[in-house]
Amino acid sequence: MPRPLFRVGAAFALGAAAVIMFAACTSATPSPAPATTAASTATGAATSAPTAAPVIVPSGTAADNLPYFDHVNTGLIASSTAAGQTPDGKAFTSALRDAGFGIASMQVTPDITTVGVKADSIQFSIAVNGSCLVGQYGFGQYHSLVTPLLGTGKCLIGETRTIDW
Repeated sequence: MPRPLFRVGAAFALGAAAVIMFAACTSATPSPAPATTAASTATGAATSAPTAAPVIVPSGTAADNLPYFDHVNTGLIASSTAAGQTPDGKAFTSALRDAGFGIASMQVTPDITTVGVKADSIQFSIAVNGSCLVGQYGFGQYHSLVTPLLGTGKCLIGETRTIDW
């Protein structure tokens, strides 16, 4: 009987040591946030001019067009959310087409899974001069990136749906 008791005691001691060790790695008081200062000119005018909304760069790269891609998509998400709706693949591709991107170079994943339920997230892409703008929306979060064009000449891997709207 002493052997199982020893194992329980040893396990407890190791667990307690781990808790103490990890507790020592945390700060007892939160670190203060970095201080920010407001700057103004002697005339009281604002120090920075408002930034212009991004625009499409027709002959540009995917990286050149990423700010505009994000601007269009986040605008769609905001307006859909305000209306109590969730944008789907058709909404994203239609908004991007209306914003000047070519629908023929787009891909979008299905909104409905193979078992007939709403997809947790959708991906959509646009091939732009040998690179890809890729967006993903799901769980209320939007992400985007620029990727190289795949060897297939496409941007997305896996099943995509026909864009016929």
